[in-house]
Amino acid sequence: MKDSKRFKKFTILHSNDMHGDFLAEAQGAEGNLIGGLALLSGYINKVRKTEKNVLYLISGDMVQGSMIDSEYKGVSTMEIMNYLAPDVVTLGNHELDYGLPHLLFLEKMANFPIVNANLYIRKYFKRLMRPYLILNVEGFDVMFIGITTEKALEALKKDATIGTFIGLEDASAEVGKICNAYKDQDIDLTILLTHIGFEPDKELAALLDPAWGVDMIIGGHSHTILEQPAVVNNILIAQAGTGTDQIGRFDIVVDDDTNSIVEWKWQLIPVDPNLAEPDAELQKFIDSFKEVVDRKYNALLCRLAQKLTHPRRIEETALGNLFADIFAERAGVDVVFVGSGAIRGTEMGPLVTLGDLYKIFPYEDTLLKFTITGAQLKQIFGHFMRPENRTGAGECFQVNRGVQAIYDNARHALQSLSIKGKPVADDAPYTISIDGYRHKNSDTLLSLSNADLTALAASQVIATSGRDVLEEYLRAHQNLNSQVEGRLQYR
Repeated sequence: MKDSKRFKKFTILHSNDMHGDFLAEAQGAEGNLIGGLALLSGYINKVRKTEKNVLYLISGDMVQGSMIDSEYKGVSTMEIMNYLAPDVVTLGNHELDYGLPHLLFLEKMANFPIVNANLYIRKYFKRLMRPYLILNVEGFDVMFIGITTEKALEALKKDATIGTFIGLEDASAEVGKICNAYKDQDIDLTILLTHIGFEPDKELAALLDPAWGVDMIIGGHSHTILEQPAVVNNILIAQAGTGTDQIGRFDIVVDDDTNSIVEWKWQLIPVDPNLAEPDAELQKFIDSFKEVVDRKYNALLCRLAQKLTHPRRIEETALGNLFADIFAERAGVDVVFVGSGAIRGTEMGPLVTLGDLYKIFPYEDTLLKFTITGAQLKQIFGHFMRPENRTGAGECFQVNRGVQAIYDNARHALQSLSIKGKPVADDAPYTISIDGYRHKNSDTLLSLSNADLTALAASQVIATSGRDVLEEYLRAHQNLNSQVEGRLQYR
């Protein structure tokens, strides 16, 4: 080992987009358990015992995605996270799912620091959260700065008092402002905790002034699985997929004289029983929540004809088609747009409990009906089917039976759009259904303003909870089936 006074070794463990993934799951033909917080905690405990200067970081979206989290509105998650004791966390977009007041309540519950530099109270131009944190680790100062995604602003649109500076140039300026004000020659390592997606992370890194001394970006949001980190502008960029099936690990050496990383190794480590012994105490704690939830949600809702899957949100899926068809029947519209990201799992069935439905479709949101022109309808499809939206961080949709949209990747244009075999006419009226979240953010998600959506006719509320619609339909129908039919095609 080099001069221990000048050079310091750090082990940085990192997670992102855990989404309430508390429980281990059986995978593969042998049914081996993988993931879950008990195994993850066991590994973190092991590393903390065997290595010096260990930091555990979480880059957003701790909440939303499990029945335990939804039932307790994130309170259970924060209690469990307190047990894991991360050193620093940043906000993801889903931390705002239960509303701004509840986020502030959850933040007060946390026994760990949460950093975010670019959520502001508009009137007072004052940051909502702690923007940065400096930790002294065995004489070396490590600075953390938090940056979150523009989707945080989308979730907060109903709260006009809160704003964000989240364009990449603005985010870069926020980082520069903090580094200029607080980073000095004593800061040995500077880490950005971001929740903007892997490709935007690389764009952000390119914008940062090397004089600000950012060494590393630990990101989230796009659920990216990496073989090795990217290096942009001499900045290491990594994230660790999604859930708790894996954890990222950096082993680095920092030079106190140059305030830079001089050696590094990164691994994406599968979380399985070969890694460490499960944390039995944490498992007991999680089970105390699980028992309550199981009693409520283990009732059988229906049986599907077969297991329906939703493997990738950027493409048409069998499960997405089922949900879109159910909504279309209820709303009586030409086209239903179901946000692919609103389906929070990869498969459902054949047996479906109430808990299964609530886990895979956790959002209670309104279902709205609008009348628009055929030209506007084509505009929506052209917007969300474009290649740059299909990177994992964009908003894609599932649509109902009878709709066929063909997109030309080479021309970057919608080739054709038909409903029930008839081409969509530009000047004809068509009815569509979307949820309240997509309505609030129609500018960015549909490429139509709220005024565009209501130019021909006033909106109608079809249901105050789309999930209630799904639940009642599934209760009343058995042996439902669905498959990928070519509703959305790319050529």
